[in-house]
Amino acid sequence: MANKALATRQKMQFRVEPSQKPRNPVTTAALQRTAGAHVKTVSGQRQQEKRLLAKLLLKVDVKD
Repeated sequence: MANKALATRQKMQFRVEPSQKPRNPVTTAALQRTAGAHVKTVSGQRQQEKRLLAKLLLKVDVKD
């Protein structure tokens, strides 16, 4: 009777997983035509200039 119970058990199976994930063909085209440096927005440029002006004014006030 013990052999009958062993025969109905699920057999052990080994799975072999692929070593690499499949590559996305769309991304290779996008990577080949990478864009250059992006330009700051107008508000970002204005804020940066405002900060630089504040730094310059602080330097001038310290020397006087």
